[in-house]
Amino acid sequence: MVKRCGVRAEDMMARTLGESSDDMAKRFEAVSPGFRDMGYQTIEVRNSTPNIGAEIHGVDLSRPLGNQQFQEVHDALMDRLVILSFPKIPPGADSRDEVESAHHPAMLAFLQLLGRFVANLFRSRRQLEVENLFLRHQLNIALRSASHRLRFRGSDRALMVWMTWLWPSLLGLSRVVQPDTILRWHRAGFRAYWRWRSCGRPGRPRVSRELRELIQRMSKENPLWGAPRIHGELLKLGFEIAESTVSKYMIQRRGPPSQTWRTFLRNHAAAIAAIDLCVIPTLTFECLFVFVVLGHGRRQLLWFAVTRHPTAEWLAQQIVEAFPWGTAPTYLVRDNDRAYGQAFTNRVRAMGIRDRPISPRSPWQNPYAERLIGTLRRDCLDHVLIFGERHLRGVLTLYSLYYNETRTHLGLGKDAPLGRAVEQCGTIVATPILCGLHHRYARI
Repeated sequence: MVKRCGVRAEDMMARTLGESSDDMAKRFEAVSPGFRDMGYQTIEVRNSTPNIGAEIHGVDLSRPLGNQQFQEVHDALMDRLVILSFPKIPPGADSRDEVESAHHPAMLAFLQLLGRFVANLFRSRRQLEVENLFLRHQLNIALRSASHRLRFRGSDRALMVWMTWLWPSLLGLSRVVQPDTILRWHRAGFRAYWRWRSCGRPGRPRVSRELRELIQRMSKENPLWGAPRIHGELLKLGFEIAESTVSKYMIQRRGPPSQTWRTFLRNHAAAIAAIDLCVIPTLTFECLFVFVVLGHGRRQLLWFAVTRHPTAEWLAQQIVEAFPWGTAPTYLVRDNDRAYGQAFTNRVRAMGIRDRPISPRSPWQNPYAERLIGTLRRDCLDHVLIFGERHLRGVLTLYSLYYNETRTHLGLGKDAPLGRAVEQCGTIVATPILCGLHHRYARI
């Protein structure tokens, strides 16, 4: 119930302090003539709860009061628990609350509040009590006129939680939110803090991309390996990982594990040799035949020979010289040239070598030997005029040393057939081969 009545300031204060109107009028006149000049002619009185008393509207404490005036108003407020409401301050008025604005950044508002807190430490208790009443009544007006739910920033919530944590008694003074709301904010902040502190720690540790790629690489390169074997290799490399994690990132295969054809052929390459014949024209338009023997294991040029008339007996003798006792390969790949007669096949069979001639007109079935002859022509014989058999044998001797010891091969990972060490220290020196047709570079 709201009761509005236009009364004089003396009558209101008399009711508040329990005195007669005449006595209160004398007190007002004795205090200061300026008290009436401040506009306190009519005051609006509203009944609040029976315990609190009444609300007085129309008192303006933004203007300075005398000591006696302040004491009278203060006693009335403290005795009757009366809450004051004040008229709005004009835009041009000087007020310490004028600088507060909702549009200021949260940090500026916090610094301003902190500065006021420090400044209040040097103020009198009387000024702090009046300002507190003034601010509380403004809050009441704002809450009554608010048409929608108030919105709080994160900084506002953090400040209220921090202040109530330092001074728990402030929970009972909260007006814009319920005390339970502030406690709920505090619990939410507690959860967010410890969630941030424990970020990334719960559960299994993350597996790095490098480790995942290494597991997939091992699984791809070793199709016969299972998770226990790969896990053991990773432990030896210093990776702490569970075997179940290795199983998770392995390459999944449909059928049973099996090696590739490339792996199968490489495992048997050391037991395979290939032979072939090529024709080299001389300066006098004669034809010389070059017989080459190549090992599949390291693409090494095992043997070569030069002749004008290749026969089966001569070829059989070259096989014996190419493979001394105990070094013969298991398989011998060759084409179907008529020069490989019965004498040749009998000698090969006697040495324990399995003869494997390719299909007719299928040179691609003997690729390593054909590639060797092409390399021999492109790197050497196409750039040299051959005078005779002796000259050709000397040229091939120099080139065979370069081919086996120096020349790098793509199929061997850029290494030479006989192996070539990596040199990192020393001065680089170039050694000419075949009178400068090729060079060997080394450090000394």
